[in-house]
Amino acid sequence: MSDPQPASDWTIPNRPLVIPAPTTWFELGPGDRILVGAGEPVTAGLGLAERRRDPRLELGPPTLPDPDDAAARLAPGDWWAGDGHESGATLRRRRPRTAAGEVLMAEAGRWQIVSGEHTELLEAPAAGIVREVVPGRGIGISLAGYGVPGAFAAGGPTRGRLELVTGEAGLRGSLDVGRAGSILVVGGRLDSETISRARAMGVRGIVVPGLAGKDLRDLVASEARQGASLQAIAPFAVLVLDGTFRRPIPTPLLRLFERLDGREVGIVSDPPLLLVDPPLERPSVPPDWVRIRHGELAGREGRWRGSAGRRRFPAGVQLEAGRVELDDGAIVIVPIPDLERFS
Repeated sequence: MSDPQPASDWTIPNRPLVIPAPTTWFELGPGDRILVGAGEPVTAGLGLAERRRDPRLELGPPTLPDPDDAAARLAPGDWWAGDGHESGATLRRRRPRTAAGEVLMAEAGRWQIVSGEHTELLEAPAAGIVREVVPGRGIGISLAGYGVPGAFAAGGPTRGRLELVTGEAGLRGSLDVGRAGSILVVGGRLDSETISRARAMGVRGIVVPGLAGKDLRDLVASEARQGASLQAIAPFAVLVLDGTFRRPIPTPLLRLFERLDGREVGIVSDPPLLLVDPPLERPSVPPDWVRIRHGELAGREGRWRGSAGRRRFPAGVQLEAGRVELDDGAIVIVPIPDLERFS
């Protein structure tokens, strides 16, 4: 009897373990001051932009100033440094003093600018090259390292030291101030209350295989409240690897995280990635390794043992199926679309 064909020979959905040189997008709003230009190299921790926490619309300089004035060259999206000339009772011949801000539009002979007093610095979570700069919208950067893709992310961008938290107790049983400044990979249970405690203790980010829908909504609402606050806070993000269901971390990803333990990593949300600086030693994945991603056995892993042909499944659905030998030796018949493998 011949050996079963490797999983790569079948139409099993493929999931990349890492993405080399990914491109990420940092969203900005009107009034945010961009500090970099297209084509410039950036390093981890470099300031990309100053975000306004209290943006407001104000009157700027006249649209038709003196030809020798800097305001004569303004256009929507430009940064107006403000007019710092004499004020008060001093006699002056030039326009009144204006605040600094982003030029938005012209109305009634004056530029409208978006200004604000409270700012926070948007820092690059990894090294790369700026590819696109759009005032009022965002910054696109091609990163120099690797990205571990997830299903979705909330918060960010952020950067910290990666630490593994193992055991069924999860993060709740091992959370202390010694975790400050780190990005934690949590394999156990996680809820919104634990996430809030971790953030309060200085944790910079959390990587988790699954997060319930309720906890995700609580996290998004908490991020909105933090964004509305005028007090600057440390960046924080949560990266979800699979989705809203609780599943164990896939073995290839767990082996990768073990090799990254103690290294500096980052998290971005567009697209959702865990960022890793080079060099990166990827763990090997056996060619017949597969993981069940849907159904009652979701999260279980095993070895591909050949095609099972077309089979009937619940609700009368007929699908191409395969035989999978689980870690405990049991052979199960699984629809091929419910499987995945890493490349």
